[in-house]
Amino acid sequence: MSDFELPVTRYALSGELNIAYQTIGEGPIDLIIVPGMVSHVEFMHEGPGYTASLRRLSHFARVVTFDKRGQGLSDRMPDAPSLEQRMDDVRAIMDEIGSPRAALMGISEGSAMSILFAATYPDRVSHLILYAGFASSPAQKAANYAALVSERAKAWGTGGLINLINPSEAHNPEAVKHFAKFERLSASPGAFKSFSLLNAAIDVESILSVVRVPTLILHRETDALIPVQAGRNLARKIPDAKYIEYPDGDHILGSGDADTLLGDVEEFITGSRESSSRDGERVLATVLFTDIVDSTRNAANMGDLKWRQVLDRHDQLAKDVIQQHRGTFIKSTGDGILATFDGPGRAVRCALAFSHSSKQLGLAVRAGLHTGEIEIRGGDIGGIAVHAAARVMGHSNADEVLVSRVVTDLVAGAGLSFASRGSHEFKGLPGRWDIFAASL
Repeated sequence: MSDFELPVTRYALSGELNIAYQTIGEGPIDLIIVPGMVSHVEFMHEGPGYTASLRRLSHFARVVTFDKRGQGLSDRMPDAPSLEQRMDDVRAIMDEIGSPRAALMGISEGSAMSILFAATYPDRVSHLILYAGFASSPAQKAANYAALVSERAKAWGTGGLINLINPSEAHNPEAVKHFAKFERLSASPGAFKSFSLLNAAIDVESILSVVRVPTLILHRETDALIPVQAGRNLARKIPDAKYIEYPDGDHILGSGDADTLLGDVEEFITGSRESSSRDGERVLATVLFTDIVDSTRNAANMGDLKWRQVLDRHDQLAKDVIQQHRGTFIKSTGDGILATFDGPGRAVRCALAFSHSSKQLGLAVRAGLHTGEIEIRGGDIGGIAVHAAARVMGHSNADEVLVSRVVTDLVAGAGLSFASRGSHEFKGLPGRWDIFAASL
């Protein structure tokens, strides 16, 4: 897999069911990430920080992600799966990829199954990492939990669960809209209800004392879904477990100081965190370049002072629209802007929105986008992906958003339309590049 590509979804046969999984990286260690209650291995790459986190881990491991049976891209089933069935799915994936032994990283509800797997098959687990995990579900203590689940199931698909999973973004309409789509793609309302009721009955307290593999427990003090006491309980009862508590952040893995947390995982597994500085400098991102059409003529017609005021309004508008789409404003280029996004779909929608909004200032802008690995240099960025995005923009006309083929491949099914603008050679870049005009 090149730096410009996301992992390909493949399937492992577990009994008669197909389990969707992806691998990223070629490190000497296999790290299998066991997801929480719901997941979608492809759409999760559209979420903030997800792909960057996997690439961070892939510098020292072959990272495996998957959708448990009944959710995401894996086969559906009439009832929620038991922990034993979920263990079968992990074992099937390990066999499919030729992994005799792996580190397991259980997230949220995935922690209980990871504990059971490690205790049952210690010869196949080198390390056990539990993030935002629990031994017995906190839902067991909730009054009228079945009624609460029924209400949540009625609202499933509207993004309401963001208040528990990622509350720091709950005020952001775009984030709620994105989370609503994730809910719909990951599971049906009925499946969500079944998962929730089954998970409420989870209790692996009795086997914590027999876990013998090296164990790392990670929990955020401010986790709104799984109370921090659940992590502390795991640390007390699993022999020789190492416990790290973080002062802030949400339930999702990529929140808060994610790089520190992922560095802790690397150090626990490998004994060092040598790649932390390198990983902090190179990440996968979608790069957006924009440019004001006829800026020189506009400046001459308006005069320096008035043109400067227009540019200031242009830059502020860009920052506002980029923030709304959860991007990062890198810098103004004089008569344009440079920004990055960790989701290509949001990047394209941002470019289209900015192009439309700029007309209110009397400006026509052109835009170009490309997804690839970038180098972070303090507050600036560099790398081939940056040059490629600039070259794509160079072929754009007024009020047009052009993207590379990589971007179109990554946003398939996201409700965006693309029209071919031909194949071109880019100065300083190898090969020919297919570019497309984006629209809603």
